[in-house]
Amino acid sequence: MTSNIGNIDRTLRLIGGLALLSLLFILPGNTRWWGLAGLMPLGTVVMSWCPAYALFGASTKRKKEN
Repeated sequence: MTSNIGNIDRTLRLIGGLALLSLLFILPGNTRWWGLAGLMPLGTVVMSWCPAYALFGASTKRKKEN
């Protein structure tokens, strides 16, 4: 697994994942469990690899220039 997520993408995923995860503490009743969806973007931030990007051959990581 080579890294396919760039720095800006990682930052946006981190913010979005934390925002979704905060729903666990904000929403009432059973709707709060939708906040667990925030674990997916946080997992991709930790691994620096996105399975959907790999499936479609996409990458937001900048290529090194010689």
